[in-house]
Amino acid sequence: QVQLVESGGGLVQTGGSLRLSCAASTSIFSASAMGWYRQTPGKQRDLVATITTGNSTDYANSVKGRFAISRDNTKNTVYLQMDSLKPEDTAVYYCATIRSGTVRAWGQGIQVTVSS
Repeated sequence: QVQLVESGGGLVQTGGSLRLSCAASTSIFSASAMGWYRQTPGKQRDLVATITTGNSTDYANSVKGRFAISRDNTKNTVYLQMDSLKPEDTAVYYCATIRSGTVRAWGQGIQVTVSS
């Protein structure tokens, strides 16, 4: 079973940057699309960004031009570079493996807080 471990979250001021990392435990990583999601209390978990095995990317409209997803298959790691952060980006961020359009595994989540 794939295990995903996120890191890089924390507290940042409006306009600042953070880079999230998600390390996968097995080499199945290279055969999986990967995604970043986020969730705030009482709301559903929303898709933020995805990257395919061929490095095609897609983003939620709210983060286009500010966030960038990338992957390093040699390290079994996916990244989310977040720039120009806004208070509304505050959430718990989760990484996930995606196969056949379905999330197969979730990370434990990491808090990102953007202060105004």
